[in-house]
Amino acid sequence: MQFSKIAMFSLFAFALALPHPQELRRRDDLCPGGLYGVPQCCATDVLGVADLDCGQPPYTPDNNADFKIACEQDSKQAMCCVIPLASLGVLCTGV
Repeated sequence: MQFSKIAMFSLFAFALALPHPQELRRRDDLCPGGLYGVPQCCATDVLGVADLDCGQPPYTPDNNADFKIACEQDSKQAMCCVIPLASLGVLCTGV
């Protein structure tokens, strides 16, 4: 009986943690599918191989123009990266 309560609570908590489908759609529209699918705001681009001082946009942008504006607020460039590692973007392309 205890196990079923714990299992139900775990499933409920997991369902609450899932992002809303609208948020997923917005994020997917910002960057092309495939490898370059992670939207990042980066300060310095090093030959398109690594980008320094990268992070998520300060808010969830609705489109590419909004994505660029969001990044420019922090004096950064809107980039689509393969792998974000800490504050480093690996293999990024501009939006």
